Amino acid sequence: MEWQNEITRLLKITYPVVQAPMLGTTTPEMVAAVSNQGGLGSLPVGGLAPAQTAELIRQTKALAEQPFGVNLFAHAIPDLDLPQFAAMQNFLAKLCADNQIPYQEVNVQALRFNTYHEQVQVLLDENIPVVSFTFGVLDDAIIKAFKDKGVVLIGTATTLPEALLLEEKGIDIITVQGMEAGGHRGTFLEYNTLPLIGLLSLVPRVAQAVRQPVLAAGGIYNGKTIKAALVLGAKGVQVGTAFISSHESKAMSAYKKALQTATDTQSILTKSLSGRWARGLRNKLITEIEKAGINIPSFPFQTSLTAGIRAEAQKQNNKEFTALWAGQSAAAAEAKPAAEIFTQLIKQTEELS
Repeated sequence: MEWQNEITRLLKITYPVVQAPMLGTTTPEMVAAVSNQGGLGSLPVGGLAPAQTAELIRQTKALAEQPFGVNLFAHAIPDLDLPQFAAMQNFLAKLCADNQIPYQEVNVQALRFNTYHEQVQVLLDENIPVVSFTFGVLDDAIIKAFKDKGVVLIGTATTLPEALLLEEKGIDIITVQGMEAGGHRGTFLEYNTLPLIGLLSLVPRVAQAVRQPVLAAGGIYNGKTIKAALVLGAKGVQVGTAFISSHESKAMSAYKKALQTATDTQSILTKSLSGRWARGLRNKLITEIEKAGINIPSFPFQTSLTAGIRAEAQKQNNKEFTALWAGQSAAAAEAKPAAEIFTQLIKQTEELS
């Protein structure tokens, strides 16, 4: 099978297969494992402080023998609705008390959110060759700064209009995220709506409409799904959930087990945990927030309210009170080394040629 195309040439990789950047589960070890096998490992740093961003990049560099990318969150911080924030905090405090989960009150006055603007110089200084982003579009000046240094830019689109805007901005590669994808939706043109366009419909429409090569994301987990995406017009794929159960993943054991035993209806879309639409496995925290009928604060304010709960649940290996981000192909996730998962994807695809 001939793997070389526009994406492999742009990214200087052997196979057009990208490991999705998954904040909270992706590790430098996972990123390096995929890159060292000829794919593109992606390091998520969205919302992290510049010093932490630099440290993770250096850890990954020490392990990676091939290029890897870094992923940014390109959103703007919305205005805070204080009464809404307070109402949600009161509800979460009571929910935790009822379920023996320690809850640390969030001081809204002390909240500070890191933005991608503060991280850009770190990426430039570290000579990162590939920068991907989601939740929006980078500022024009920042796009130019990256372009001037030869950085390959990858943007995320969940609709055709979003893809056309990324094309207009001169983004090099467009990741087309279908509704099957796990984790946060990359939607940015209509923040409060939920595009429910599947990959089967979205990929050919975008691939036909834009000049840039397209990466398909959402539900990709084996050779057949990779082959299907390529037939639809994608030049490569992005794979996420399949790596969450890998040995290199930071996911707790109960999370990994939940993926492997997931039914086809457990993966749902919710704003409950972060304030942005995201796909994950339903659990008690999601269900209780939805049942409460309280307006959910916008991202990243809701993220800050649930962060302590999720962290405590992870310490307890409690899958009911944390985020179990996962796509619709969750049950296919296997507990193997990331390198083995990657090479299996390549082998399965080649066997179909």
